[in-house]
Parts: sequence; C-alpha cells; structure tokens
Amino acid sequence: MIRGRTSQRDRTEVEIAIGVGDVVLDGILELPKEAHALVLFAHGSGSSRHSPRNQYVAQVLRSAGIGTLLFDLLTRQEEAKDELTGELRFDIPFLANRLKDATRWLMLRPDMKGARLGYFGASTGAAAALVAAAELRYVIEAVVSRGGRPDLADKALPGVAAATLLIVGGDDEPVIEMNQEALAKLRCEKKLVIVPGATHLFEEPGTLEEVARLAAEWFSQHLVRLSHTRAQVAKGPE
Repeated sequence: MIRGRTSQRDRTEVEIAIGVGDVVLDGILELPKEAHALVLFAHGSGSSRHSPRNQYVAQVLRSAGIGTLLFDLLTRQEEAKDELTGELRFDIPFLANRLKDATRWLMLRPDMKGARLGYFGASTGAAAALVAAAELRYVIEAVVSRGGRPDLADKALPGVAAATLLIVGGDDEPVIEMNQEALAKLRCEKKLVIVPGATHLFEEPGTLEEVARLAAEWFSQHLVRLSHTRAQVAKGPE
C-alpha cells in the first residue's frame, strides 16, 4: 500500500505500508533519480524508522545516488510490549524474518526491478541484517554494521556472502571484541573499521559523519559500481 507520494526533480519519496503476515509495518522509501541500488535499514534496540542517526546516514547514501528504505521492524503494539520486556529487540530470528519479508515485498515493486540490494544495520539490527543476508545470499550484495552485535548472528556468519563492513567506535571496547570475533567467522569479503574517539551511539562530533562516509563508500563500491558494470556488460561493446 502506498499512503502518499512526494516527488522532486532529483528524488522520489514514498510513505509505504509493508504487509508482513497479519501485520503492517510503516516505512519511508526514497529513491534518487535513476537509482540502481537500494539499502534497507534495520534499526537497533528500541529505535524505529525515525532514528535520527539512521536518517542522517540514509541522507548521505541518497546523496551518493543510492535509494533507501527505513521502516519499523515492530508494530506499535509490539513496540509497547518491547518497551516493557525488551524481549523482541533481542529476538534476532524474529527481526531477521521481518527484514527478509520486507526485502521480498520490495523486490516485487516494478520500480525495484534489477536493483542491487544491501542492508545497513545498527546494534541488534545488525545481527538481524547478517542473518537475513545469509539466508538471502543471492539477493543481498552488501552489508554495513554500525556499532553492531554480529555475535548475536553467530551461526549465520559463515553463510554470509554479501561484502560486509563492520564499523565500531574506538571507545566501545566490549563491542570491538565482539566484532573482531565475528570478523574471523565471516567468509565473505569483509572489513572492520574502528572510528577513534567514538562510543556506541557515535554521538561524538564528526563520528557519525565518518560512519556515513564509510557506508556510502562501501555501498557505492559493492552496489552502484557493480550495477553499472553489469549494465555495461549486458549492453555489450559499442
């Protein structure tokens, strides 16, 4: 279902409702003009599509010509339950299934035909993104984790085929170790970047900007450039 549409000369923004089983998840799909790649965002613990950090990263990705989908992994009722119990934010299989269903929904859209897809995950959302990427290994081509908990995707890590970038704050010591251990288990193209002076939420001046820069560079390399290369191969020599 499309709830509303606003378009500008250089991009299109669509408020969407994603039907997943018997629930509906709200999201915002934004496509720069002639975008051939799109990144789905899996937010972290207690967050939503309105996360200012993810919205900032998404804005930078769109400036690089990459489409973005920010959506709620939980319904309002589920969010209320999770605020009291905290159980759903750590239910990685549940969150990964939501992300996979949203990915399949997106792939059915006519304007997504032939688009290269990637995931950007934060905190526990990064674990869900890695699990979903492992199970959709022929669909998801790149993953970026910000302050993620890839350790929670432990058994799925060897099955991830997507090029994976792990970004961790230099002052987020327990999470650095978790990411180093996860990096060793990944068998895909992979990289770990530690941002000096950053804590878990990258709230320090300039640190979130560095995350966005790294993510845009990674997705541009593994989604946008790949898409252009494939298009040239399909077109053939002039």
